[in-house]
Amino acid sequence: MRHAPVIVSLPIADRRVSHDFYQDALGLATVGEPAEDGLPEPLQFEVNDGLRLMLVPTGGFGWVLGGREVADPRHSECVLGLGAAGPDEVDGLVERAREAGAEVVTEPGQQPWGYAGAFADPDGHLWMVSVAPDSSS
Repeated sequence: MRHAPVIVSLPIADRRVSHDFYQDALGLATVGEPAEDGLPEPLQFEVNDGLRLMLVPTGGFGWVLGGREVADPRHSECVLGLGAAGPDEVDGLVERAREAGAEVVTEPGQQPWGYAGAFADPDGHLWMVSVAPDSSS
């Protein structure tokens, strides 16, 4: 069975802060009509044709978790990955994320498996931007 789009949901503390971060750092466009606060509800971004990112305020995230606690912002069980065309694109995206308020957790650089850098968004969600070893120069 094929599903499209796939939606990855992340808990957030502040809709405006998260909206501005994902728009400024990753250049993502929102999906949907604006609610009273001027942002779409639910707050979703189109990553590509088959993937959307939905940001859910922490208080509203609980019903999905069935009583489980939302992880503390400094704890992550998931790393979200973005592919880049080359090292310059990795460097640029990580720098844009930093300027938009991200904590850079791994500065861009050559790793044994390819060129990569990683950052945490304002809610502590980890993103890794990387180039496959055969693509980097």
